[in-house]
Amino acid sequence: MSKITTELLLERAVPRSTRLRKIETLNLSKLQLKTGDLDPRLFSRLRHLQKLDLSDNLLDKFPNSLTLPNLRVLNCNNNKLEDVTALKQFPLLEELTYENNVYLTLNDDYKVMFLLQNLRLLNGKDITKLANHVRRVNSRKLTSKVTAHWEKFFRDQLPEKHTAEQVKSITKKFLKSVQTNVVYGPSSLSEFTRWRVKMIAEEFLAYSLGLDLNTDSEPEEKMDEDEEESTESPREAAENVGQVTVTPGKRKRNSSKSGSGNKRAKSQANTEEETVVNPRKSSHVQDDPAPDKPRTSNQPGKEAAPEQGAEGTHKNGEQFPKGQSNRRSSQLTGEQKSQEQDNGVVSLTPVKNSKGKEDVSAEPLHFLQCHSKGNSREDFKTQLWSCVFEPLLDCGARKDPIVSSSRTVATCGGESVCLIDCETGTVLKKYKVATEEFFSVAWTTLTMVISDSRKKSHNILAAAGRRGIVKLIHVAADFCYGEIKAHKKPIATVCFSPARETHLFTASYDKRIALWDIGIPDHDYNFKASQLLVLEALSVPLRIALVPTCPDQYLLAGCEGGCFAWNIKLDKEQKSRPFEVVFQFPDEDGAMTTFHSVDGLAFLNDDVIVSKSSKPGCIYVWSWSRSFDAKGKGCPRTVSAVILAELEWSTTDLSYLTLSTCPAKDYVFCGDEKGSVWMYNLSAYTTAWSSAKGRRSDRRIPPTQILKWPELRPNGEQLAEVLVNNVVSDPTFTYLVVLTSVNITAIWKKS
Repeated sequence: MSKITTELLLERAVPRSTRLRKIETLNLSKLQLKTGDLDPRLFSRLRHLQKLDLSDNLLDKFPNSLTLPNLRVLNCNNNKLEDVTALKQFPLLEELTYENNVYLTLNDDYKVMFLLQNLRLLNGKDITKLANHVRRVNSRKLTSKVTAHWEKFFRDQLPEKHTAEQVKSITKKFLKSVQTNVVYGPSSLSEFTRWRVKMIAEEFLAYSLGLDLNTDSEPEEKMDEDEEESTESPREAAENVGQVTVTPGKRKRNSSKSGSGNKRAKSQANTEEETVVNPRKSSHVQDDPAPDKPRTSNQPGKEAAPEQGAEGTHKNGEQFPKGQSNRRSSQLTGEQKSQEQDNGVVSLTPVKNSKGKEDVSAEPLHFLQCHSKGNSREDFKTQLWSCVFEPLLDCGARKDPIVSSSRTVATCGGESVCLIDCETGTVLKKYKVATEEFFSVAWTTLTMVISDSRKKSHNILAAAGRRGIVKLIHVAADFCYGEIKAHKKPIATVCFSPARETHLFTASYDKRIALWDIGIPDHDYNFKASQLLVLEALSVPLRIALVPTCPDQYLLAGCEGGCFAWNIKLDKEQKSRPFEVVFQFPDEDGAMTTFHSVDGLAFLNDDVIVSKSSKPGCIYVWSWSRSFDAKGKGCPRTVSAVILAELEWSTTDLSYLTLSTCPAKDYVFCGDEKGSVWMYNLSAYTTAWSSAKGRRSDRRIPPTQILKWPELRPNGEQLAEVLVNNVVSDPTFTYLVVLTSVNITAIWKKS
């Protein structure tokens, strides 16, 4: 189509006009306009324009000098905008919409709220109160932090009589340091915070040192955890996510006995699919909470479920509901507690330790109930299964070490997947599929072509469960862009290859592990997934791990019938492969056996494996290299695991209480049947184990610490039989996320 002309502008005016300067309302939607089509010289003649509709075009940014001094209303829906800072040229703007611009995030919302002082409505939401908070409170706090950073670390570095070169050097160091070290609020707003911190720092230097830094920026800021209650995103609706809040305090050992019902009892489901799921997973699905009671206006709204479209395997248009409340679990006083309960947040108070001592070296931050079926506050039956921390991106706001690792964790259980900020307890996003029960989530980072052949890294979340379908979610865009029908039976676990970002392994109750290439979606989210390999197992694979030293060659799996290894090298022609090695372990009588259920499996470092089997009270630590190198001796497919040590653990015979590791800190974590978390610091042993002649530890290694489950009392009643299904730390062991059988996500922070 031709570029915008005077005739076109006159024709598209509402009503039609004979002169450009008389136009007050202009509709330029659905014209396939690109940024270059917006001629500043032509638009500068629209001096009285107040309403402009640019929706359904191809704009990736705004020219910096459109000169529309009276513009009040702007619609940019359904474009390809990547940046909003150019909108500051419209200072009188009161209403702005830019929905369905997939590259814009919550950080952009906060930027426009700061830049546009008159803005009242953003994407149809009244943001007056939040915008005032952003412009004032946050700015004051960030200004204070920036000033303090200068006073503490840089003021004394600048000599009283300084040269221009010295000023230039310290300015560069200060700007870099302040953006790295001034951290404020949830990680979901880290880009906005850095943007504001840079503004404030430049203005501070200009004022203090008389520098001209060539910036037209204004002072900046970011949200603080303590004010999270009042910072709901304007992109989100007013729905509240139910949470269980606990007052941090002294803990008493949980002495409650397990309930009489065994959750590991076999499922009585009649369908074929139900009977292959592990006993706890299948039996729980039938135990749904009662239907929701009618809601009053201050109770949680019903969450929008993704659209269940046709049975396609690619672009399906499912989207995150944008109705998640940024609520935070914190210490509540009387008035706050009442308000929280009115909004569907269950407040729990733990019983204090009578001795007045902390039982652990970690502090409980939040106890969240955010996976409830139908958002019911009475749901303490939904099982939570998997959690994984979001990786730091290789570019953009999260490249610099603002924080040593991500604070955002993805959790799954029941019909939903949640993204949680561990520091604030904020449920950042929530994705639901009403007919699904999610068992596993995994992250990867894809480099996608966004526009004009430019590339940008984005984190993609894969989620899978009972339906055997993998959902692919572009988290920054709040969009589930596709699905892969991976198996006809439920998927127990998924993981991405660290060597190839598009390679996804799915382990299913059909006794197969499949390797998929999920491809890279284009700018319209079209993608092509292909199956590369199928690994045949003799029993259901429960946990999988790629060997760190050769992740593109060997995969290890803990199964219901043993521990196996496969050669996954793709240069072989054989697409369907049997296992290459099965590992033997001691049974309860000390004899070596290959048949045992392995429900916990993880690498502690490049060689040391930690696994948990059905042998009560024991977790094995063993060597991959020394075990695998022995496969040529005796039976070619059966080898004895070279045990390095045994970890003392609970004597329960319950299955599916999985373990995890923190390789950077040499820690192992495993929950038990009483809600406790067993923590093992193995740093004193790893050096000896790395030796080729490293001996097995003679005694079982006791836990370094045991975190006891607090006696939470929802509705005044103590929870019974809290099973810890999974426990995961972030890479630096700052946060510990505990998933339970009672629909509670517990977040601890290392003291």
